[in-house]
Parts: sequence; C-alpha cells; structure tokens
Amino acid sequence: MAKVHVQKKTYGGWDNCVQMTNGIVDLIVTTDVGPRIIRYGFPGQENELCEVQSTLGLTGGDEWRIYGGHRLWHSPEDRNRTYEPDNSPVAWEEIPDGIKTSQGIEAAARIRKEMEIRLSPEGTTVHILHRLINAGVWPVEMSVWSISAMAPGGKEVVPQTAKDTGVLPNRLISLWPYSRLNDSRVHFGVKYIVLRQDTNIRQPFKFGTSNEQGWAAYFNHNHLFVKHYRHDLYARYPDFGVSYETYTNNYMLEMETLSPLTLIEPSAHVEHEEKWELFDNIPMPADDDVEIDRGLTGMIPAVK
Repeated sequence: MAKVHVQKKTYGGWDNCVQMTNGIVDLIVTTDVGPRIIRYGFPGQENELCEVQSTLGLTGGDEWRIYGGHRLWHSPEDRNRTYEPDNSPVAWEEIPDGIKTSQGIEAAARIRKEMEIRLSPEGTTVHILHRLINAGVWPVEMSVWSISAMAPGGKEVVPQTAKDTGVLPNRLISLWPYSRLNDSRVHFGVKYIVLRQDTNIRQPFKFGTSNEQGWAAYFNHNHLFVKHYRHDLYARYPDFGVSYETYTNNYMLEMETLSPLTLIEPSAHVEHEEKWELFDNIPMPADDDVEIDRGLTGMIPAVK
C-alpha cells in the first residue's frame, strides 16, 4: 500500500529539514528558517524549485533573504511589512500524508503564517493550504500570496482569458515600473503568455493577470510543473485586480498566486490553497500556441 514517509533530513546546509516522499516525488521543507518548501522533484533528479546558493544554510539576522523555494507572503507588497525576515526556526508537526508548519508572529505586521503540506500517497500531487492569522489588535486587509521560485532555465505558460465580452474588455494585465514590453523573454500569444527564464539577463520583469482559468505551467528539465488555484470571478484582488503574478530575473522565475483581498479581524484568519503536479518526459515547446497545446493536452483538463 502506498504511503507518504516523513523524516528529518539535513539539506542545503540546514540540519533540521523535513522530507516527505512517496517514492515517486519528494519535498523538503526547511524548519531552521521559513517555513519554505526548498525542494520538489523526482527522487534523485533535479530540484524544480530554485536554490539560491549564497543563502543556503544561513540562519538568524535581521536581513530578509531570498533562499529560494516556495514561500508564503501577504499582499499588497510593502517594503516594511512584506519583507520581515523568516530567518528563525519554525514549529512543525506531522499530519496525515504531510506536515503542518507554523511561523512565529511577525514583529511589525503581527501576522502568523502557517502551511499545511500534503503529498498524495500515489502520484505527484501536492496540496498546500496557506493560512494567514491576524495576531494584532486591529482588522487588516490583505491577500494570501503564495510564491514558488522556480529553477533557472525554464519556460512558463500562463493562459489568457478567452471569453467573448463583445465590445468590452475581457482581461487585465498589470505591469511593474521595471517591466519593459519589448523584453525578449516574454511572448504574448493568442491563447497564452509565455515567459522564459534567461540566466544571461539580469533586468527583472514582472506582470500580473486576471488568470480566470486558475493554473499556470513551467517547462524545465524535460519535466512539466503545473500549479492550480481558484480564481474568484466576483472577488477583489490586489495590484489592480490580478490573481496571478510572475517575476523573473537572471537566476529564477517566480510563479505567484493570490487569494482575494480579505479584511481579517483580530484572531481571525484567511486561507488559500494550491495544488501542484509534476509530469515527466515533457519536452519544452516553442512559443507557439499549437505546440504548447500539444505539450499540455492530457495534463490540464481545460487544454484540448
């Protein structure tokens, strides 16, 4: 009978990581810092998540560090509130098919972060429930911001909204001050927006979109990583109303999903769930809708 095995493991210079594996894929979560999912991949093969070598194994200090991997933030982004360091140990406990991690209360924001990470006993599916708890004395409006820093060298595919709205617009795209529309890494197709990670280009690029289909994909290492979440058509989202954002620079590409903006009362919380899947032997397609469809057919139900 298939089973998820949970054990402590040294990884990346940290002594107290936790590994989850079902023999098909494995995940490694840091508890000396974080919480972070620092690895997800097929056993013995490449890590699909980015590892920032200069920060691996570091702990303590007042400076926020990128580390890499998958992290939990809150949006809208603010230089003071968002970048509170996650350099201290986190609590964790085993739950059915996974673990729950809990960070201490952030000193300035008074928010406590939790992640429940569950691995399917069979297959590659991971469910991550992200939770923000208001430990302050006033209501706070924010979104759960779930960020996966992906390993370099890949290509991301984000679906575009295709509904017919007649003479009215049917989608939103947000751009950041440093984003250039003529950036060579981005391709605006008919069905998809494609963003390529390039280790030779340091200039950052970021866009957000009203991703009503609720998924995005990343081709790398001859594998396909797919992230699913729920987009609420009637909710308010940050950053001009986008539920999906993506950022790239010369060493990673971030896949970012957001929950609706929510007013969180003191002692209350807000949650946001993602589902991950990983597929093997999937070659990277060209920036062509037909070829992308061919690579995604059978992997994502909405793609035919």
